Amino acid sequence: MTTGTGGATRILGSLRAADGRGVVRIEDRYDTDIDDLWSALTDPARLARWYGTVEGDLRRGGEFRVHIEAAGLDGVGRVEVCEPPRRLRVVTTEVDESWRENGGVPPFDHVIEATLTADGDHTALVIETSGMPLEKVAYYGVGWQVHAENLAAHVAGRAGGDDAARWAELLPSYLEQATAVA
Repeated sequence: MTTGTGGATRILGSLRAADGRGVVRIEDRYDTDIDDLWSALTDPARLARWYGTVEGDLRRGGEFRVHIEAAGLDGVGRVEVCEPPRRLRVVTTEVDESWRENGGVPPFDHVIEATLTADGDHTALVIETSGMPLEKVAYYGVGWQVHAENLAAHVAGRAGGDDAARWAELLPSYLEQATAVA
């Protein structure tokens, strides 16, 4: 899904700033129909296979808890928009205990919006995530590309890749992009 011609790595994300905070936009096309991709984004059992453990009410106005194993992150969130099978918007915040343990940036509201568009028997997906400190936008870009690639593997019936190796491969491109974000 992310290797172009000649074996070159394809970067799925773009970075920008809005209101002094970082924004990551990931775009890809998935080899599955819109209903299946929606299910992969909203069914807790499927989310656990490519993203993290999510428990709670995933309907509009609902609150949930999330554990992202790869990032060692625990958070809480709420569903702001849920328009099956086209649009999902959630706001998450890392819990204080997780932040203290990981030593990252202090907790902040992190907005994640997914927009799905049917394209024959494929689906285009745009994930835009915002709210992170500008100095961390490259790292969120890498993380979201890895999540998007794991989602592609999941809907194709494959296991996800080596997240740490992929992180190391993608980071230089995202750090370069981040230099232009102000």
